[in-house]
Amino acid sequence: MLQNNFGLNEKELLILKKLDSFSKIQDFINNIPINFEKDGKDTCLSPRRVLRENRAHCIEGALLAALAIRLNGLGESLVVDMRASQGDYDHVIAVFKQNGKWGAITKTNHAVLRYREPIYDSVHELIMSYFHEYTNEKGNKTLREFSEPINLAIFDNTDWVTSEDNLWFIHDYIDRVKHYKILSEKQEKNLRKADLLEIQSGKLTEWKK
Repeated sequence: MLQNNFGLNEKELLILKKLDSFSKIQDFINNIPINFEKDGKDTCLSPRRVLRENRAHCIEGALLAALAIRLNGLGESLVVDMRASQGDYDHVIAVFKQNGKWGAITKTNHAVLRYREPIYDSVHELIMSYFHEYTNEKGNKTLREFSEPINLAIFDNTDWVTSEDNLWFIHDYIDRVKHYKILSEKQEKNLRKADLLEIQSGKLTEWKK
């Protein structure tokens, strides 16, 4: 059961309590090296392990960001899953509302699929802001579905914030919830591929293996 500041210790709380704005949370997430899972084992690290091991990929960064939002009283701990086609990677983001508008905090190693200002009227509108940049190496635009916002408070009867085990139960739950299609079959058939410059820009990375 989550209690006493989510089970975090004084050092962890001190770090997260400094992140008292959405911009500060995104800056902090950006500065965490990307988790390349170098040992070849997939991970879904808890916020405590991300802080300790100083590494994160998208879902790990989203969980930590959502925790920081809730811990600082900025809103609920909400995440959204973006589902891709053609073998491309899904992307999990932390979403928030400010002045009635939606924005997003994300962890990515690429120049796109990053922070979104809280200027969107709906989650659907927010997700569509990622559509043209969500491409694979062949230039195919692959974003196809998004989930409803998932409030991580539903996991408060677990130790998801401080667990030493991988959070596969959260990962699997996010994958199971209802997702909404963003394109019709006709729209999918008419998609234009990204051009060479767009493909090259998508290869820009922040952290090297």
